[in-house]
Amino acid sequence: MTPGPVLLEGRHVTQRFRLPNGQVLEALRDVSLSVCEHEVVALVGPSGCGKSTLLRLFAGLARPAEGTVEYRGRPLDGVLGAAAMVFQSFALLPWFTVTENVAMGLEARGVDGAARRDAVARAINLVGLDGFEQAYPKELSGGMKQRVGFARALAVAPEILLMDEPFGALDPLTAENLRSQVVDLWRDQSTGVNTLVVVTHSVEEAVFLAGRIVVFGSHPGHVREVLVNPIPYPRQERTPEFEAMVDRLHAVLTATLLPEPAPAAPQRLIPFPRVHVSEVTGLLDHLLTRPDGKGHVFELAEDLGVDY
Repeated sequence: MTPGPVLLEGRHVTQRFRLPNGQVLEALRDVSLSVCEHEVVALVGPSGCGKSTLLRLFAGLARPAEGTVEYRGRPLDGVLGAAAMVFQSFALLPWFTVTENVAMGLEARGVDGAARRDAVARAINLVGLDGFEQAYPKELSGGMKQRVGFARALAVAPEILLMDEPFGALDPLTAENLRSQVVDLWRDQSTGVNTLVVVTHSVEEAVFLAGRIVVFGSHPGHVREVLVNPIPYPRQERTPEFEAMVDRLHAVLTATLLPEPAPAAPQRLIPFPRVHVSEVTGLLDHLLTRPDGKGHVFELAEDLGVDY
C-alpha cells in the first residue's frame, strides 16, 4: 500500500512537565514528524525518550509547550476525533461485559440505538470475539482482553489507530497472532483504518509492522534517525530480508542506547613550585657537579640547606 498525503504532523514540537519537586522535565525537544495516509509508523527508542508523549500529542490528549500538531494541514485543537488509541494495559471496566466495554467510545461520542449496536457487533466480529459478547473481563485471557481494546478502538471507525505498546503485556505467541491480525485489519480497506502509529520496544515488532521506523534519542527526546522498511506486505519473520532489517535497526538502537564513551578527562597537571629562574639554574649547576648528573632528593635538600 503506497503512502498518500500527509495526514498527521508534528512541527518543532517541544513538551515539558513540571515535577512535584518543582523541577521542569523536558520530555521532547524540537521534534518534527509527519505521518501519511495508508502508512504504518513505529516509534522506537529507550525508555523515557518521549515516544508515548508524542503519541498523546498526536491524539490531542495534551498540547505541546512549543510547536504545533496538525491534522490534514490544520492545527489540532482538542482531542483528535479521527483517531483512537489502544494501550498496553487492557483498560477494561471489570463490571462491564465485552459488548459494554466496546461500546464505551461510541457512548462518549453520542452514538446510540441501532447505530451503536451495529458498530459494536461489527467491531467484535473484526477481532474474532464472536460468542463472547456477554463475557466479563475476568473470564477472558490476556489476548482476548486486548482484542476487546482493539474492538473498542475500531468501533468508532477511526482513520488513525494510535497504539502504545499494545502487545507488550501478551505472551509471545498471542502477540504474534494479534500483530498479524492488526496488519490484516489495516490492509483491509473496508475497516476504515488507513494509518497506524505504534510505540514499541520490540525490534522484530517494529520491522514486522512498520513501513517507517522512527528511532528516538533521549535526554531530551528527539528524532535520531528514520529508517524506511522496504519489505512488502505480508511479511514473514524468518526470511533473509526480515533478519537483515532487524539487524540494521538493532545496530541503530545499539548506537542510541550505548553511545561511544566520552573521552577520559585529562589528568590534572601538577605545577612547578613557585621558584625563581635563578634557583632552577642553580639546582641544575649543582647536579652537573655530580659524576652522573643525578642526586637523591634528600641529599640535595641537605646539601642546599632547604626543606624537602
